[in-house]
Amino acid sequence: MNCLHRTGPGVALVPWIIGPGRPWNGVPGLKSGRYPLDNIEPIDFPHLSFMKRIALFLLTNIAVVAVLGITASLLGVNRFLTANGLDLGALLGFAFIMGFGGAIISLLMSKPMAKMSMGVRIINQPGNADEAWIVQTVHNFALKAGIQMPEVGIYDGAPNAFATGAFKNSALVAVSTGLLQGMTREEVEAVIGHEVAHVANGDMVTMTLIQGVMNTFVVFLSRLIGYAIDSFLRKGDDRESSGPGIGYYVSTIVLDILLGFVAAIIVAWFSRQREFRADAGAATMMGNSLPMQRALARLGGMQPGEMPKNMAAMGIAGGIGQLFSTHPPIEQRIAALQARS
Repeated sequence: MNCLHRTGPGVALVPWIIGPGRPWNGVPGLKSGRYPLDNIEPIDFPHLSFMKRIALFLLTNIAVVAVLGITASLLGVNRFLTANGLDLGALLGFAFIMGFGGAIISLLMSKPMAKMSMGVRIINQPGNADEAWIVQTVHNFALKAGIQMPEVGIYDGAPNAFATGAFKNSALVAVSTGLLQGMTREEVEAVIGHEVAHVANGDMVTMTLIQGVMNTFVVFLSRLIGYAIDSFLRKGDDRESSGPGIGYYVSTIVLDILLGFVAAIIVAWFSRQREFRADAGAATMMGNSLPMQRALARLGGMQPGEMPKNMAAMGIAGGIGQLFSTHPPIEQRIAALQARS
């Protein structure tokens, strides 16, 4: 689909509503500012074709399972498991399906689930100047980023924005009414640029890949350790058993929770790095880091809206926990932008 003629599924591209450099004359819902995207020149974002992304995803999956299998063989774990009635190959296959299967399903369902859970209203036809400006701004950033026009939506809520979708050329960018009402036009543009940068960088697929790897390790290790604990507890028990005992099930549940926390910390760290990159992408597309700095500073004085956990990493504002936060502290993000200047 040609993004020069269409803005997304069933959305007609609106004409220029606000000319370059023209002052914003107080249309309700957005504060004053000036339009910064006078010259639209493509930015060099890293791009991978759809097939290359699928190939990378599959190769990573295979590599993870292969590493686990080889490590188990070198440590002699496979002989122990086989002697105690557990098939290592079956366990690896189960971990692979459970780990990556859930992550892939979550990715594929991300856009419809976001629309439903956040009450996003897709702008199929702008109903006022505010909506027309938002659609046009997303369109301009999409051109700069070299991606097809995402769907654009608005939802009621406290200040926040997010991007989601399984594929970068059919993504969704949505902003909240609280964000529109609480920021200047230039600051809103910076936030939109941040979200488009997430799409252009392929962050949705990247975070799914990382989550899938972590899930696979959690599923595999929790069951491997659980089986070892159960075998130790039942050592010397001459009674025949057709399967694992209660020690296995209790250990697996506890380990799923504990290892899940560790995995969440690792995923959150990667998410924070993607946030720095999205901030930099917005600054690059706008040709100036000051609007993004101002947007972050203003956001730091607001109460950001809560988002579902599966979408938190793609929002503009995250949680407050340091280890589990998907977003770095506002001060660090502003400092990183200042260092670029």
